[in-house]
Amino acid sequence: MPQTPIYMDHHATTPVDERVLEAMLPYFGPRFGNAASRVHAHGKAAKDAVEAARAEIADLIGGSPDDLVFTSGATESDNLAIAGTARGRASEGKHLVTVCTEHKAVLDTCHALEQEGWRVTRLAVDERGRLAPNAVAHALSDDTVLVSVMLANNEIGVAQDLAAIGALTRPRGITFHCDAAQGLGYLPFSVREMNIDLASFSAHKMYGPKGVGALYVDRALRARGLPLPQMHGGGHERGFRSGTLNVAGIVGFGAAASIMRREGRSESERIAALRDSLERRLGESIEETQLNGAEAPRHPGNLNISFGYVDGAALLLRLCEVASVSSGSACSSAAAGPSYVLDAMGVPEDWAAASVRFGLGRHSTQAEVDQVADAVIGIVAELRERSPLWAAKQSGEPIDW
Repeated sequence: MPQTPIYMDHHATTPVDERVLEAMLPYFGPRFGNAASRVHAHGKAAKDAVEAARAEIADLIGGSPDDLVFTSGATESDNLAIAGTARGRASEGKHLVTVCTEHKAVLDTCHALEQEGWRVTRLAVDERGRLAPNAVAHALSDDTVLVSVMLANNEIGVAQDLAAIGALTRPRGITFHCDAAQGLGYLPFSVREMNIDLASFSAHKMYGPKGVGALYVDRALRARGLPLPQMHGGGHERGFRSGTLNVAGIVGFGAAASIMRREGRSESERIAALRDSLERRLGESIEETQLNGAEAPRHPGNLNISFGYVDGAALLLRLCEVASVSSGSACSSAAAGPSYVLDAMGVPEDWAAASVRFGLGRHSTQAEVDQVADAVIGIVAELRERSPLWAAKQSGEPIDW
């Protein structure tokens, strides 16, 4: 029987923590009530569980429970935040600012608004994937109503300077949105300290269940009725997002947030050490490799590395027999060609096409790191043995790419 590959794709999704599953199980059975049915015991039990989870998530992000709106995930939260705020503030201005390396949920929402008449500025990043705060400052204008910058990039793990950006937007009354799906609990994050007005989260990126997320909405925005709801029917979540609440999922989200709040910092240090060990092994054993993205600040579990003179598709196909890894974002895996994130950083196409994203997580071990490193080293060597480009390089011949 073939051995199950080692899981190293934690940026795509994470396994549900056993403690999270244990917390959820009663809400699939005896505690099945609808949280909107507050007049009887079954509904009240569900409502109480939802509010307890809301408080746990709020503690993790430095907000208040009243600030949270539950959604189906970060994609829906991004859409609600950006489209709902843009449409609600259209009379004040129709200019949005974001970054060319944002998640597709942000970029595609901005593109849709662009088709409706909004002006969108997509800021460039440097060769390490970093956004300069002064680039944000220069992009702001009198009709800018929203800026959207993520916490940590889902492909290269690079974390942006959110506090510096929040210091620019808050005095000007510009709504600051952050897609914080990646890195929450592992990287410093506080909606209040960073002057963030809207923030998107997803439970399944932090060892909770799929299909549930949240949007943080600052009290001042809520007082203005922003963001405008994108789903109507029933007035759930104080009118911001109608629909029967996923009680079991929300309970799991709360349990996952509680674990992250207690253990995230120490877990981050352990995972970063494993990531660095993998990076060191590959760098020492394989010639012509390139780290994609800044070394710091970076998601502790992220290692995106390119292997020169290797057929990228063949490398990924062979490697996935040993380890579940990816070449980029799970949400962009159907798109042909190299990663748009690496392209934005100026990574040459041949190097970008031979990139692998390793995503380490809570259950990763040193033994797994060693096994994956051995596999990568061996596969790259085998592929290069059959590569005429590698042979030409070894012999010192000029290479025509």
